[in-house]
Amino acid sequence: MALGVSMLLGAAALRAGGVEFSSDLEAAKARAAKEGKQLVIEFSGRTWCPPCKALLAEVLPSDEFAAFAADRVVVHLDYPRKSERTPEKIAASPELQKLKAYADAYKIEGFPTVVLLAPDGTEVGRVLGYEPGMGAAGFLAELTGKK
Repeated sequence: MALGVSMLLGAAALRAGGVEFSSDLEAAKARAAKEGKQLVIEFSGRTWCPPCKALLAEVLPSDEFAAFAADRVVVHLDYPRKSERTPEKIAASPELQKLKAYADAYKIEGFPTVVLLAPDGTEVGRVLGYEPGMGAAGFLAELTGKK
């Protein structure tokens, strides 16, 4: 599994719809601060988490999300199943250690969680979970507090 996690973290970027997602949180934070842009962090388990898969299918490739992301820095952090995140496996994998540190730092309680940060790193929005059928407009309204 360490190879799979390395591949996920080692990828420079991935795409959903027209949006390019970075997988390097530290570089994305620096870019957001330098460019004065908000940072969107998606904490997900895209391969195994049903609500994450629904978010990926219904929101992330949408025109609404692309428009929202156009002037923001967007990061995707993909987590393996809980059985692959045991203390022993985390101790043996620098990639898993980094993912755990991010989850701890941002107080991630479940997947998916999308966190919206101001350019200075202050949290300005958060959505825990995704209800299939919510759609991009509903999801973005919840994330930005513009319901």
